[in-house]
Amino acid sequence: MLGLDAVFFDIDDTLCATTAFAQRARRNAVRAMISAGVRAREDDVYGELEQVIAEFSSNYEHHFDKLLLRLDPSALDHLNPALVVAAGVAAYHDTKFRELQPFPGVHSLLRDLRAAATKLGIITHGLTVKQAEKLVRLGLVPYLDPEAIFISDQIGVAKPNPKLYQTALERSRVRPERAMYVGDNPANDVAPPRSLGMRTCWARLVDRHTCDGPAPDHEIRSFDELRALLRDRYDVAIP
Repeated sequence: MLGLDAVFFDIDDTLCATTAFAQRARRNAVRAMISAGVRAREDDVYGELEQVIAEFSSNYEHHFDKLLLRLDPSALDHLNPALVVAAGVAAYHDTKFRELQPFPGVHSLLRDLRAAATKLGIITHGLTVKQAEKLVRLGLVPYLDPEAIFISDQIGVAKPNPKLYQTALERSRVRPERAMYVGDNPANDVAPPRSLGMRTCWARLVDRHTCDGPAPDHEIRSFDELRALLRDRYDVAIP
């Protein structure tokens, strides 16, 4: 029987459907900006916003400011751009307050893993505050080992560099063969930890990616499947 001392998780599209949420939040932001007076078609503004995000990355902090610079000046006649941006920001965050939720089964599995004395951690790519906020909003912090949360911006190493995973293993004092990583993107979440000897689990709850590199040790499409895998293959003492 295999054994594990620690399970590390990605956040985005692994513990929650971040991509789908972000699309809804951006759409609501665009609608709010139009309600604030922007004179343009919703689909045109949304399409321009998607280009801004593609060009400046999702972690850029001034998407809406750049968006307004790209609209025809007539769309903003007699408007205060700061108020338009504020309307978009407020609508985005209102959507976050209402809709950001973990996938079914996440809370119960992490609760049971913690009760089974399994070390639970996070290895995620992104800005420190943004990724930490997601963990707080999802209500997952009480289950996690506070010394096993590794955010690329905070560590100074980004995915897919295996050094991010190596840092997590060393600081958590876990041998790679006794640790599993669960993530949604094979290029970032399978190949690097597998190269270190970690067990890898491809979480296909959103299924946006293909696996063109090393095969994961396991694939799951729900947290019920992950529960059964950990219990039956790794002898983790969970129901």
